[in-house]
Amino acid sequence: MTVGAGRSGSGTEDQDWDGDEGSADVLKTVGKQVKLWRERAGLTQAELGAAIGYSEEQVSSVERGRRAPKPGFLDSADEVLGAGGMLAAFTEDVERARYPKKVRDLARLEAEAVGLGAYGNSVIHGLLQTEDYTRALFRMRRPLLDEETIERHVAARMTRQEIFNRWPAPILSFVQEEVTLRRPLGGRMVLQGQLERLLELGNLRNVEIQVMPTDRDDHAGIGGSFQLLEPRQGPKAAHAEVQQISRVIVDRKEVSELEARYGIIRAQALTPRESLAFIEKVLGDT
Repeated sequence: MTVGAGRSGSGTEDQDWDGDEGSADVLKTVGKQVKLWRERAGLTQAELGAAIGYSEEQVSSVERGRRAPKPGFLDSADEVLGAGGMLAAFTEDVERARYPKKVRDLARLEAEAVGLGAYGNSVIHGLLQTEDYTRALFRMRRPLLDEETIERHVAARMTRQEIFNRWPAPILSFVQEEVTLRRPLGGRMVLQGQLERLLELGNLRNVEIQVMPTDRDDHAGIGGSFQLLEPRQGPKAAHAEVQQISRVIVDRKEVSELEARYGIIRAQALTPRESLAFIEKVLGDT
């Protein structure tokens, strides 16, 4: 059985966030409050925007519930409009509503995990990505994404990386195909920064990164990328994503099959120590 299944949008902000009724309700409520306090203060949208460093169009979009306020918008508006903390209090709710539901579901699973194992065959896994690498990936999307939607997705992915700062530290394992270390997505400088990030994370005591060499003639991971999650409480889960489809898998049989597959993939890959040496060599050649 799969849960949390969904399709990411085709590229526009509305398609990515419409249909997520909880988020839409939050943004509409916040927008109404901003408008209420603005009108009470006797300011136009243009005047409020000028006072807090945003355009009239941005203020209008927030008030209509069509756009999640950027970080700092509500704090600045609260101060300028004399709302006494009433607007700033929505900050945490807006942060949760900022991201598509499928991203929030995955982030919640990762945040609750005491163990995680992931295999990536086309790009560097999201938890390991640098901001520049992530931004490059979203700029390659077709149909094209607008810049604000790109930044939303980048922020959502970077937020997931808080998992590396948790204590007690979860046990994290990643297997990356060799090609993901060599493909210069975003350019050579972006790739160099990404490889340096892998070396940094791979040296953490609770993180193991392994490389699957391209020359392997036996490979258990040809079915595609996936990750396994072990929560503090409750059954293990898995997550798989391909093209526009994102699936959270909780069926015990399916999860067990993926666990077995991941074990074989790890056995077929280079060891963590060999992998770090391999990444260093690729970095030197880049």
